[in-house]
Amino acid sequence: MKVTVCIGSSCHLKGSKQIIDTLQALVKEHKLEDKVELCGAFCMKNCVNGVSVTVGDKLFSVKPDTANEFFETEILGKL
Repeated sequence: MKVTVCIGSSCHLKGSKQIIDTLQALVKEHKLEDKVELCGAFCMKNCVNGVSVTVGDKLFSVKPDTANEFFETEILGKL
């Protein structure tokens, strides 16, 4: 499963680094390194909606305080 987090300037200011750190820790904690590929990308053209994260082809807006719930629902829940 490919998970891409926007690291463009707008998303960076909205907390993309914290989201990446959280997702990396959760992937490691659940031993999913062989199942989840975390990637970064510059501008996903969704700047007004918070940090853009894609899982496959589906686009989400994630905030640092919703990253755990996002992981549980959209990553762990789909494996």
